[in-house]
Amino acid sequence: MSNPRIIHVELDEQTILWRNADIEQERRIAIFDLIEDNFFKPLKAYPDGYAGPFRLSLAVYEGRLAITIAREDQTHLETLVLGLGRFRRPIREYFAICDSYYQAIRKATAQEIETIDMARRGVHNEAAELLVERLQDKIEIDFPTARRLFTLICVLHIKG
Repeated sequence: MSNPRIIHVELDEQTILWRNADIEQERRIAIFDLIEDNFFKPLKAYPDGYAGPFRLSLAVYEGRLAITIAREDQTHLETLVLGLGRFRRPIREYFAICDSYYQAIRKATAQEIETIDMARRGVHNEAAELLVERLQDKIEIDFPTARRLFTLICVLHIKG
C-alpha cells in the first residue's frame, strides 16, 4: 500500500553551527508542520515496491544537501545529493528579511511588520518553487512540503 509521506525528520547535528531559542522554535515548528501534513514521493522504484512512509535525514556537506531516505523501520533506501549553489541567494535573502522582521517586531508599526512579513513569505515561496523544480526528477513534493523543507535547509545554514 502506498503512503507517500514523511513520518520523521532528523537534521544533522554537526551541520547546525549555531542555535538560539528562536532558531530551535523555528526548527520544531517546521518539523512538526512537515510531519503533520506533507506529500513526499520518491520517483525511484524500489525493488520491493516500497512507497512510504519515509524517514528523512538532512545534512549539508561541502555546499551540497544530502537527503537520506529510509523506510519506516529505518532501513536505508537512498541518499540524494543536491547542489545548493542556486539556493545561496534565496537563503541569504531569507536570513536578511527574517532579521528585519525580528527587529521590526520590537519597534515598527503593524503596517511595517506586515509589509516585511509579506516580503519574507515571497522569498520563502520562491525558494520553495526552486526546491520543487530541483527535485522534480527525483522526488515529487507538494508546495507546503517544499516550504517546510526550505525552512529546515535554512536552519542547517545558520551561522553564529
